[in-house]
Amino acid sequence: MIAKLKGLLDETGADWAVIDVGGVGYLVHCSARTLSQMGEKGEGCTVFTDLQVSENDMRLLGFADAAERDWFRQLTQVQGVGSKVALAILSALTTGELQAACAKGDAAMVARAQGVGPKLAGRIVNELKDKAGALPGGGGAAGAVAVLPAGSREADAASALENLGFKPAVAAQAVARAVEELGREAAEGDLIRVALKRAAG
Repeated sequence: MIAKLKGLLDETGADWAVIDVGGVGYLVHCSARTLSQMGEKGEGCTVFTDLQVSENDMRLLGFADAAERDWFRQLTQVQGVGSKVALAILSALTTGELQAACAKGDAAMVARAQGVGPKLAGRIVNELKDKAGALPGGGGAAGAVAVLPAGSREADAASALENLGFKPAVAAQAVARAVEELGREAAEGDLIRVALKRAAG
Protein backbone atom coordinates (compact mmCIF):
# COMPACT_ATOMS: atom_id res chain seq x y z
CA MET A 1 0.00 0.00 0.00
CA ILE A 2 1.15 3.55 -0.72
CA ALA A 3 1.58 5.23 2.69
CA LYS A 4 3.30 8.50 1.76
CA LEU A 5 4.23 10.50 -1.34
CA LYS A 6 7.08 13.00 -1.57
CA GLY A 7 7.53 14.85 -4.83
CA LEU A 8 6.66 18.00 -6.77
CA LEU A 9 3.22 19.58 -6.88
CA ASP A 10 2.25 19.28 -10.55
CA GLU A 11 -1.40 20.40 -10.63
CA THR A 12 -4.35 21.07 -8.32
CA GLY A 13 -8.13 21.20 -8.51
CA ALA A 14 -10.99 21.87 -6.12
CA ASP A 15 -10.43 18.67 -4.14
CA TRP A 16 -7.43 16.98 -5.72
CA ALA A 17 -3.78 17.36 -6.57
CA VAL A 18 -1.32 15.64 -8.89
CA ILE A 19 2.06 14.93 -7.30
CA ASP A 20 4.98 14.11 -9.55
CA VAL A 21 7.17 11.46 -7.95
CA GLY A 22 10.10 10.60 -10.17
CA GLY A 23 8.18 11.37 -13.34
CA VAL A 24 5.03 9.49 -12.28
CA GLY A 25 1.98 11.66 -11.56
CA TYR A 26 -0.17 10.48 -8.66
CA LEU A 27 -3.72 11.83 -8.45
CA VAL A 28 -4.62 12.31 -4.79
CA HIS A 29 -7.96 13.53 -3.43
CA CYS A 30 -7.46 15.95 -0.54
CA SER A 31 -9.29 18.13 1.94
CA ALA A 32 -9.21 21.88 1.35
CA ARG A 33 -6.99 22.17 4.42
CA THR A 34 -4.37 19.82 2.99
CA LEU A 35 -4.48 21.51 -0.43
CA SER A 36 -3.84 24.89 1.18
CA GLN A 37 -0.65 23.54 2.78
CA MET A 38 0.89 22.10 -0.37
CA GLY A 39 2.42 25.32 -1.63
CA GLU A 40 2.79 26.48 -5.22
CA LYS A 41 2.93 24.46 -8.42
CA GLY A 42 6.41 23.03 -8.96
CA GLU A 43 7.31 23.13 -5.27
CA GLY A 44 8.19 20.08 -3.20
CA CYS A 45 5.45 18.58 -1.06
CA THR A 46 4.78 15.54 1.11
CA VAL A 47 1.42 13.90 1.77
CA PHE A 48 0.42 10.92 3.86
CA THR A 49 -1.90 8.69 1.86
CA ASP A 50 -4.65 6.13 2.15
CA LEU A 51 -5.59 3.86 -0.75
CA GLN A 52 -9.26 2.95 -1.12
CA VAL A 53 -10.23 0.11 -3.43
CA SER A 54 -13.80 -0.78 -4.40
CA GLU A 55 -15.31 -2.98 -7.11
CA ASN A 56 -15.17 -0.27 -9.77
CA ASP A 57 -12.81 2.35 -8.41
CA MET A 58 -9.36 2.83 -6.89
CA ARG A 59 -8.77 6.14 -5.16
CA LEU A 60 -5.72 7.62 -3.45
CA LEU A 61 -6.44 10.09 -0.64
CA GLY A 62 -3.78 12.57 0.52
CA PHE A 63 -3.35 14.24 3.91
CA ALA A 64 -1.10 16.95 5.31
CA ASP A 65 -0.18 14.80 8.29
CA ALA A 66 -0.72 11.37 9.80
CA ALA A 67 -3.26 12.75 12.29
CA GLU A 68 -5.60 13.84 9.50
CA ARG A 69 -5.23 10.43 7.84
CA ASP A 70 -6.05 8.65 11.13
CA TRP A 71 -9.21 10.70 11.51
CA PHE A 72 -10.18 10.07 7.89
CA ARG A 73 -9.95 6.32 8.48
CA GLN A 74 -12.11 6.56 11.58
CA LEU A 75 -14.69 8.77 9.87
CA THR A 76 -15.10 6.40 6.92
CA GLN A 77 -15.87 3.54 9.32
CA VAL A 78 -19.06 5.35 10.36
CA GLN A 79 -22.11 4.23 8.38
CA GLY A 80 -23.06 6.84 5.79
CA VAL A 81 -19.63 8.49 5.71
CA GLY A 82 -17.78 7.95 2.43
CA SER A 83 -14.48 9.47 1.39
CA LYS A 84 -16.11 12.66 0.02
CA VAL A 85 -18.01 13.36 3.23
CA ALA A 86 -14.95 12.58 5.35
CA LEU A 87 -12.85 15.04 3.32
CA ALA A 88 -15.60 17.66 3.63
CA ILE A 89 -15.49 17.27 7.42
CA LEU A 90 -11.69 17.55 7.47
CA SER A 91 -11.97 20.64 5.25
CA ALA A 92 -14.36 22.31 7.69
CA LEU A 93 -12.68 21.28 10.96
CA THR A 94 -9.10 20.82 12.13
CA THR A 95 -8.34 17.46 13.70
CA GLY A 96 -8.23 19.22 17.07
CA GLU A 97 -11.71 20.70 16.56
CA LEU A 98 -13.02 17.33 15.40
CA GLN A 99 -11.53 15.60 18.42
CA ALA A 100 -13.12 18.17 20.75
CA ALA A 101 -16.50 17.89 19.00
CA CYS A 102 -16.54 14.11 19.35
CA ALA A 103 -15.35 14.18 22.95
CA LYS A 104 -18.07 16.69 23.91
CA GLY A 105 -20.77 15.16 21.70
CA ASP A 106 -21.04 18.45 19.79
CA ALA A 107 -22.88 17.30 16.66
CA ALA A 108 -23.62 20.89 15.62
CA MET A 109 -19.92 21.55 15.07
CA VAL A 110 -19.57 18.49 12.81
CA ALA A 111 -22.72 19.50 10.93
CA ARG A 112 -20.89 22.63 9.74
CA ALA A 113 -19.27 20.46 7.07
CA GLN A 114 -20.83 20.48 3.62
CA GLY A 115 -23.12 17.49 3.04
CA VAL A 116 -23.37 16.56 6.72
CA GLY A 117 -26.85 16.78 8.19
CA PRO A 118 -27.76 16.78 11.91
CA LYS A 119 -28.61 13.06 11.91
CA LEU A 120 -25.30 11.99 10.37
CA ALA A 121 -23.36 14.42 12.56
CA GLY A 122 -25.01 12.90 15.62
CA ARG A 123 -24.05 9.41 14.49
CA ILE A 124 -20.45 10.49 13.93
CA VAL A 125 -19.95 11.99 17.38
CA ASN A 126 -21.73 9.09 19.08
CA GLU A 127 -19.65 6.43 17.35
CA LEU A 128 -16.32 8.25 17.71
CA LYS A 129 -16.82 9.69 21.19
CA ASP A 130 -15.03 6.81 22.93
CA LYS A 131 -12.23 6.79 20.34
CA ALA A 132 -11.58 10.54 20.31
CA GLY A 133 -9.15 10.50 23.21
CA ALA A 134 -6.91 7.92 21.56
CA LEU A 135 -6.70 9.78 18.26
CA PRO A 136 -4.22 12.62 17.64
CA GLY A 137 -5.67 16.08 18.00
CA GLY A 138 -2.57 18.20 18.57
CA GLY A 139 -1.54 20.32 21.50
CA GLY A 140 -2.07 23.94 22.46
CA ALA A 141 -5.13 25.76 23.74
CA ALA A 142 -7.16 25.27 20.60
CA GLY A 143 -6.09 21.65 20.21
CA ALA A 144 -5.26 22.15 16.55
CA VAL A 145 -2.61 20.15 14.81
CA ALA A 146 0.20 22.29 13.46
CA VAL A 147 0.65 21.79 9.70
CA LEU A 148 4.01 22.94 8.34
CA PRO A 149 4.62 23.86 4.68
CA ALA A 150 6.37 20.99 2.87
CA GLY A 151 10.00 21.67 2.02
CA SER A 152 10.24 24.61 4.44
CA ARG A 153 12.74 25.19 7.25
CA GLU A 154 9.92 24.44 9.67
CA ALA A 155 9.19 21.07 8.06
CA ASP A 156 12.90 20.19 8.05
CA ALA A 157 13.15 21.13 11.73
CA ALA A 158 10.12 18.97 12.55
CA SER A 159 11.69 16.09 10.62
CA ALA A 160 14.84 16.46 12.71
CA LEU A 161 12.77 16.14 15.89
CA GLU A 162 10.99 13.09 14.50
CA ASN A 163 14.39 11.50 13.85
CA LEU A 164 15.14 12.01 17.53
CA GLY A 165 12.06 9.99 18.46
CA PHE A 166 9.34 12.60 18.87
CA LYS A 167 5.92 11.85 17.39
CA PRO A 168 5.08 13.87 14.22
CA ALA A 169 2.25 15.83 15.89
CA VAL A 170 4.47 16.69 18.88
CA ALA A 171 7.36 17.72 16.62
CA ALA A 172 5.15 19.90 14.42
CA GLN A 173 3.55 21.60 17.42
CA ALA A 174 6.95 22.27 19.02
CA VAL A 175 8.31 23.79 15.81
CA ALA A 176 5.18 25.92 15.43
CA ARG A 177 5.76 27.28 18.93
CA ALA A 178 9.42 27.92 18.10
CA VAL A 179 8.36 29.91 15.01
CA GLU A 180 6.00 31.99 17.18
CA GLU A 181 8.91 32.72 19.53
CA LEU A 182 11.70 33.32 17.00
CA GLY A 183 9.82 34.50 13.91
CA ARG A 184 9.53 33.00 10.42
CA GLU A 185 13.01 34.16 9.38
CA ALA A 186 14.73 32.11 12.07
CA ALA A 187 17.48 29.71 11.00
CA GLU A 188 16.70 26.00 10.95
CA GLY A 189 19.27 25.28 13.67
CA ASP A 190 17.66 27.84 15.99
CA LEU A 191 14.21 26.40 15.30
CA ILE A 192 15.44 22.90 16.18
CA ARG A 193 17.12 24.13 19.38
CA VAL A 194 14.03 25.94 20.67
CA ALA A 195 11.62 23.27 19.43
CA LEU A 196 13.59 20.60 21.31
CA LYS A 197 13.08 22.54 24.54
CA ARG A 198 9.35 22.90 23.85
CA ALA A 199 8.89 19.23 22.88
CA ALA A 200 10.84 18.01 25.91
CA GLY A 201 8.96 20.37 28.19
